Amino acid sequence: MKMRILGIAVDADASSLFSRDYAGGGWRKWKWVALFGLLAAGPVMGAEELSLQAVVTPSTVIEKNGKPVRFAIHGFIEFKTLAEAFAYIDGETRRWKDAGGDVDTQRLARELLRRGIESRVISMEDERPLEALMTHTKEELQSAIAAVKEPVPAGYAEAFVAVQEKWKHSLNCWSASPSIAGRVLSNWYPITEDIRLHGATYDSTEHFWQAVKYHPDVTVGELQELLVAWEGRDWSAWLKRLDSDAKIYLPNAYAVEFLRHNLQVERLKWFGEELTRQGLKAGDRARLAQQRGATAPRFSGFEEKVLWGDLADLFHMVYTFSAADDPLRKMLAEHHFDGIYLGERKMGFISEEFRSQMLEIWKVKYLEMPRFREVIAGIPLEIRLEHFLNDGDSPDIPIPVYVGYLNEIREMARGRGKAQVGGENLALPGPAGQAVGAGK
Repeated sequence: MKMRILGIAVDADASSLFSRDYAGGGWRKWKWVALFGLLAAGPVMGAEELSLQAVVTPSTVIEKNGKPVRFAIHGFIEFKTLAEAFAYIDGETRRWKDAGGDVDTQRLARELLRRGIESRVISMEDERPLEALMTHTKEELQSAIAAVKEPVPAGYAEAFVAVQEKWKHSLNCWSASPSIAGRVLSNWYPITEDIRLHGATYDSTEHFWQAVKYHPDVTVGELQELLVAWEGRDWSAWLKRLDSDAKIYLPNAYAVEFLRHNLQVERLKWFGEELTRQGLKAGDRARLAQQRGATAPRFSGFEEKVLWGDLADLFHMVYTFSAADDPLRKMLAEHHFDGIYLGERKMGFISEEFRSQMLEIWKVKYLEMPRFREVIAGIPLEIRLEHFLNDGDSPDIPIPVYVGYLNEIREMARGRGKAQVGGENLALPGPAGQAVGAGK
């Protein structure tokens, strides 16, 4: 069986090979990551050099270890070539044009094109496309695109140039960054001395962010019961309501595609099987299980995101996107997936208040812990801190909001005073279809 992790398909049975070992403050050779090809961020040994012309040619299939290097739009809609992405973009613009309504399809096409090109270049599996783009001038890039003999959409050259300009002055902060600073700035980065947040200790900031999505009283047994009940449900009509409404789908495409993927029977079964494989008991409390115990760390940052995070996001998003009279809302509210419960507060899952907790936990990591403060403060201001993962954009904290906070905390760490925190609103469907929450 295949499972999809951040838009990359891997064998689900390989999940049993995760390593939870720490050594010297980091993963022990990060062996479980290399297993999946997720962290192939170093030089591509023995790989064939990739020319700039190949990168910009729409029909090019980039291969690594004999397999196509895929990229995505909205994290889950995958392609082998830019030409395939063009066909998807054409289909989407026709879909919304035929549906009527007030949709700027030209703007939509430009946005999807830019997202596809950036996902092709900022690959989670292969650095060569980015290397080709970064080691050529703007003029050389434009010449290469002009030499393409295949059909390309309007704005193709402009989108490529914009991606090149962005990443010539940016650092992608994620767990597989070729830069040490980029890796350290990932929420997955293990903190050997632990980090204390809201009265509990955690192995990383990722552990807190995902654990807090579960009410303190929610048990593993309750999660298993929900999963079993959902396996027998036909979700097609529920998803069709989201798919067919431009006011829901277009601002929330990643969320809808996430739901479509994770509501598949095989995926629901995988969640249940993985909870069992981890040796969890029915009476174990989900939030407590993710906190640091007396023994070695129980879950890696990867497992926090793919198991605990995706499962919590699934429950919270089904609650958020369900119609007001849908019995699902009552069922999920009974299990406290109607919000984020932190101390005496209850916050909306998709809300500025919850998102602001990311900045609050970073204040502990980057302002109160000297070794992390030194790392982030040492990155020159001319370099913008970014976070790009296969065009995935989780609705709990959309990438533009995340990136904004990341650059603001650097300002604070450099002693430039408290930066302003805020963002534009993101329309999300409330119980009666109204907009709720905030975002990009």
